[in-house]
Amino acid sequence: MKRTAKAHWSGTLKDGKGELTTQSGILNNSNYSFKTRFEEGVSGTNPEELLAAAHAGCFTMAVGAALTQKGITAIDLHTDAAVSMEGLKITGVHLSISGTVEGISAEEFSAITKDAEKNCLISQVLSIPITSEAKLG
Repeated sequence: MKRTAKAHWSGTLKDGKGELTTQSGILNNSNYSFKTRFEEGVSGTNPEELLAAAHAGCFTMAVGAALTQKGITAIDLHTDAAVSMEGLKITGVHLSISGTVEGISAEEFSAITKDAEKNCLISQVLSIPITSEAKLG
């Protein structure tokens, strides 16, 4: 299996603009630029936001898979991913998951999420600190 995406850019770093397109077509010439990356309130995406989305999705699916392996079906799982930056360096990702899951204790849920924090596919390719917190409700 191979997943692909395309990026196009024209212009200078600060005044230029680009488009991102994914194989699935979910992103189709989606706007990204210096302004969408570093300024608040500008419409468009940026690489760090896309990393956060990818990590949140991967992590949540890993938690769902671990629950499934235990014979448990999650009613609802919700993850917020926060990518932290200092200057032009990504310094970490924090994953905060909440879930409605019957038949599991908060301690078991937390253990599952800690395993997913380390072992989901996106976590495995990142060489930055990754932290998580879990809330079962």
